[in-house]
Amino acid sequence: MSKKAASTKRERDPAASRQRLIDATVRLMLRQGFAATSVDMICQEAGMTKGGFFHHFENKEALALAAVDWWGRMGTALYAEAWKDETLDPLKQLHRMLDIMAGFTRRPEENCVCMVGMMSQELAATSPALRAACEKELTLWTSNTAKMLAAAKKKHQPKTKFDPMQAAWFLNSLWQGSMLVGKTCRSQEMIRHNLKLARAFVDGLFQAR
Repeated sequence: MSKKAASTKRERDPAASRQRLIDATVRLMLRQGFAATSVDMICQEAGMTKGGFFHHFENKEALALAAVDWWGRMGTALYAEAWKDETLDPLKQLHRMLDIMAGFTRRPEENCVCMVGMMSQELAATSPALRAACEKELTLWTSNTAKMLAAAKKKHQPKTKFDPMQAAWFLNSLWQGSMLVGKTCRSQEMIRHNLKLARAFVDGLFQAR
């Protein structure tokens, strides 16, 4: 297919063109952040013109919001593998979720990073819209984790008093912080070690079985 024909095909499929921009934005911003990623870079990465960019998005912030939303939906679908079997012991569901998280550290040639965490760290103080979008995604992950902790609390005798939502926020903070430190120190093993500690924390909330 010629370049002209390929371009025409993309123009006739606006949803695909929009997704190409989102995919390009995720790749670039995970690699170098929001500020270092220009509209020109995104267009080049997506193989699109600036006209195509502004047909879909008003500005770079609007595209970043769409990228955070896409990342959140994609991530939730991956994590949902942990709790989709409602017959599974909720403590086993939590273990499965931690295994999924550890799996993210074993992808070759990729850092274990989170679009939501990176955008939060870089833009929470300067972009109210992106701060709110990131807070929404962080809260959703925490709420899903809290539901499993609450269900485990009903099924298993707690070893200590704890609030499921507070414990879930602790796990979220450990997860996001571990990815940040792991990226900085170039150590995926550090993240896996912290996730083992997270599992010990979860198990330690309940009486030995």
